[in-house]
Amino acid sequence: MSSSQESAKENSSAAKSSSSKAPESSAAPASSTTSSSSAEKPSSSAAPASSAETPASSGEPASSAAPASSDDDGGDDGKCTDCDSYTAADPTLTENGGKGSVTTYGSVTAKETSLGGACNYGQTNIQYYAAIHVNVSPGDDKGPWDGGAACGGCVRVKAKTPDGWKRVTVRITDRCPDANCGVDLGGAPASDIMGNTVGRYYGEWEFVSCEGVEGVWGDSTSLWVKESASTFWSIVHVRNPKDMVKSISIYGVDSEESYELEMVVGTENFWTVPLEVLQTDKKYRVVVKYRTGTDDEWHIKGSELAVGEANLYLYEHRE
Repeated sequence: MSSSQESAKENSSAAKSSSSKAPESSAAPASSTTSSSSAEKPSSSAAPASSAETPASSGEPASSAAPASSDDDGGDDGKCTDCDSYTAADPTLTENGGKGSVTTYGSVTAKETSLGGACNYGQTNIQYYAAIHVNVSPGDDKGPWDGGAACGGCVRVKAKTPDGWKRVTVRITDRCPDANCGVDLGGAPASDIMGNTVGRYYGEWEFVSCEGVEGVWGDSTSLWVKESASTFWSIVHVRNPKDMVKSISIYGVDSEESYELEMVVGTENFWTVPLEVLQTDKKYRVVVKYRTGTDDEWHIKGSELAVGEANLYLYEHRE
C-alpha cells in the first residue's frame, strides 16, 4: 500500500493500493546541503506558448521513430466482474512493458498534479502520471524502474473494467518498490479507468513516446540543475523529456573535449557534470539521447551548469 511522503502529499485515497514511495537520497558532498525532492522549487512556467518545445497539448509533433502502441486485444473484450479485486501477484515483463496489477496512489476526486516523486522533479503541472514497479519478484530490482532510468518515459496502460478495456497514457514520475506493484496511477488517470471504484485491477502496459500525448507535459523541455550546485559539484536531469533519457553527452564547441555523463548512485534520475565543465565559461553542446525519437541539443556555457536550481529551457539554448 502507498506510504511515506509521496502518498501523503498526493492525498491518497488508495485503501487498496500497492505502492510505497521511497524518499530521495542525497548525493551532494558533505559540505553541501541537498534538499529532499519534496522541497524542490517548481519549474518555471515561463515558456512562451509559441515555443516549439511547448507541451504536447500546444501542438508538439509526434515522434516518427516511436513504436506504435498496440491495441490488439486478441479477442478479449476486457470485461470483468469484481474488477477492483484482482488477486495480487508479481508483475510479468513483456518485450516492451508488462502486465499485472494496476492500482492508484492519487485521489480520483481531487486529481492533483504530480509532486515529482522519486524522479525528483519537484512540484509539476503533470496530471497524468504514475509510478512503475522496481521489482518483478520482491527485492530483485529487475523491474523497469532501474535506478530511475524509467523517469520521464510514458506508459500506455489498459485495464479490464466492467465496461471492457479502458486505456490511458501516463508519464513515469515515481517508483513503487513493494510486492505485487505493476503500475500505480495518479488520480486523474485512475479516475479514467476506475471511476470511483478504486482498487487493484488487472492491466497491461507498454512504453511509448510522450510526444503528442496530452496531460503528461508540465512545461517545456528543460535541463535542470540540482540545488546546492557549485563549481565543485553539480548534477542535472531533463524535465519534461520526450521519452526516457538514455544518455547525456557534453562536447566542446571550440575544442575537442567530450564527456559522457554518468548516472548518480543514490540520488535517482540525476547525471554528474564533470568539474572541468563547471569551472569555465567555454561553450558546450549538451546532447540528450532518448529511448525513441531525435536527440535534443542545448548550447550553453559550462558555468551555467554550476548554478543551483537553474532551469535551462531547450528553446532558449538552441542554435
